Amino acid sequence: MIDTHCHLTSKQLCQDVEAVVQRAKEHGVRQFVTVALNGEDAVHAQECAGHFDEVYFSAGIHPLYADGPWDWDALKSVISDEKCVAFGELGLDKHYEECDFELQQKLLDEQLAFVCEQEGDSRPIIVHCRKAVADLLPVFEASGIEGSRFVFHCFTESMEDARKVLDFGAMLSFTGVVTYKNASEVLDITKFVPIDRMMVETDAPYLTPEPHRKIWPNEPAYVRFTTACIAKARGLDEASFEEAMDENARRFFGLPNG
Repeated sequence: MIDTHCHLTSKQLCQDVEAVVQRAKEHGVRQFVTVALNGEDAVHAQECAGHFDEVYFSAGIHPLYADGPWDWDALKSVISDEKCVAFGELGLDKHYEECDFELQQKLLDEQLAFVCEQEGDSRPIIVHCRKAVADLLPVFEASGIEGSRFVFHCFTESMEDARKVLDFGAMLSFTGVVTYKNASEVLDITKFVPIDRMMVETDAPYLTPEPHRKIWPNEPAYVRFTTACIAKARGLDEASFEEAMDENARRFFGLPNG
């Protein structure tokens, strides 16, 4: 399996990252994409990827870090690394009322401009979206960036929103949320999305899937439970579905066969 979205540099995982990666490998995780939350974190993610052959990383500023700093120099310093496989995560979050939404929008505009300034660069873009599909899609469309470059990670929005994201051309990625009894609509969405338009992830250290939901922090080793849940819901062979998800991840992020 490939964990397409985790945060190995988070305070919950970084102090024990050697063991976290080893446990994941023992459970069949072959590659990891550790996702940056801001400029400083992108530098740490680059260092992590440099230490582990199996780890790749992204560079971007999360909307909940919109209060700064917006360290474009740090991002510029890491995006030339061949193991930097994506921009992001970037986006909008309307779940937390204390986060200045106008500031998030300004950051998003500047971050998309930063992406567009990298001429000839077609790397994918990891999207953070909570209750903001209607706000994000017009901005993405206006940017001129192809919809196929985006993945809406940890998708927990409505079926209607899923249809809009798919019509835009983006991928949808799912976490352990699909295993929760109170998230049946999200699991229903995984049955609707075409197999070649979806991926799986842990978003570790967050959102530990069942049957280990009470374990904190979440780890990449648990990605298999999310995959198994979706495969069962779709009536598919688990091994074949895992391979389809890995193929999607390799294609989208440009990962080598691992």
